[in-house]
Amino acid sequence: MKHIAIIGNGISGITAARNIRKSSNHKITIISAETEYFFSRTALMYIYMGHLKFEHTKPYEDHFWKKNKLELKKGLVKDIDFTKNRLYFDGGNVLDYDELILATGSKPNKFGWPGQDLTGVQGFYSYQDLEKVEAYSKNIRHAVIVGGGLIGVEMAEMFISRNISVTLLVREKSFWNIVLPEQESALINKHIRSHHVDLRLETELKEITDDGNGRVKSITTTTGEEILCNFVGLTVGVHPNISFLKSTPIEMNKGILVNEYLETNLPNVYAIGDCAEHRLPPKGRKAIEQVWYTGKIMGEVVAQTICNNKTSYRPGIWFNSAKFFDIEYQTYGFVNATRSEDEDEIYWEHQGGMKCVHIIFSKTQHTIMGINTFGIRMRHEVFDKWLRETKTIEFVLRNLKEANFDPEFFTRHEEEIINVFNAKFPDNGIVATMKKIN
Repeated sequence: MKHIAIIGNGISGITAARNIRKSSNHKITIISAETEYFFSRTALMYIYMGHLKFEHTKPYEDHFWKKNKLELKKGLVKDIDFTKNRLYFDGGNVLDYDELILATGSKPNKFGWPGQDLTGVQGFYSYQDLEKVEAYSKNIRHAVIVGGGLIGVEMAEMFISRNISVTLLVREKSFWNIVLPEQESALINKHIRSHHVDLRLETELKEITDDGNGRVKSITTTTGEEILCNFVGLTVGVHPNISFLKSTPIEMNKGILVNEYLETNLPNVYAIGDCAEHRLPPKGRKAIEQVWYTGKIMGEVVAQTICNNKTSYRPGIWFNSAKFFDIEYQTYGFVNATRSEDEDEIYWEHQGGMKCVHIIFSKTQHTIMGINTFGIRMRHEVFDKWLRETKTIEFVLRNLKEANFDPEFFTRHEEEIINVFNAKFPDNGIVATMKKIN
């Protein structure tokens, strides 16, 4: 019986532990300095907003771990001796292992701004971050959030829910336009502003000013404007949490380098989740993908390998989802911020400005390449299948009603979407293949 040590109790580490337990009697120790028990990280914002309590974010009852012989150790690993297979903890404890899984997650980025370490300046990733945001935002009137990504808009929603006014600084010309095409980005700009967020595009942080007591008083932008505030949220992305490994022989770049089996350069040492960087990423994928479902897949894959069924990491069709205040967002396949020469598109937006569908397809083959939906929920398994089977845009539009997540409770818009397609492509012979939605 081997001893498997897992550093990190997020979705990657916990999935690995559960799947190893399903297939073996190995001793398993799950280590975390953040919390004793696994919780849903994406639910942290709802704790702040009062929609949930922390215990509601734990998918498993506390007795689950002992029942399944999964040992939990709360502690901070400060160093690893990979020759002796030994973990060293802050406080002096040590733990020996036979095989090690590194699932250490991410940390919020900081870029050396003057004042970034003042009280009241905070990122938002961990449970400890939530506690600090809670403490720093008591009785404040105004917050400035720096960064045009998903965590930034989540933090804005959190503060708006408590009637704290928000200024959101985005250095790009439009919100999240490094990911979203211009149509969707413009829609989200309007939506954020409709919730009374002071969205400042093409605006960058220069420095954060001290009130004389070590706390935030204001920020100054690169144009010289001063904005008074009591809190600054730094939400300019995250990076792999691997700094404690810098003096070890494990090979790293931005993340811990792994092969297709999630193996590092060291024997019996694996890396999964946000901290892993693929030496040869699967086609069309990024070397580091800090997404819940890819972390889950990596946990499943590494468990197979550890249990003598060596398995390569194949994440399948790209998928992601998010929420911008009241608008749900889903993306399947690849809808890039800018289209390539071989890509064509149809874009439909509802007159209310809170729903849109954007489909990218090949100009030459007419096969779909990706779809974005905002405010309309589609069935994951349907679009995953259509993308894997390289269905044509004509096929997808004729059968779009099959992908509707719950037509009983959602207004149908398939005919409007088809009409947009027909209006854009009236002379290419595609119109004749379309069928009116019943």
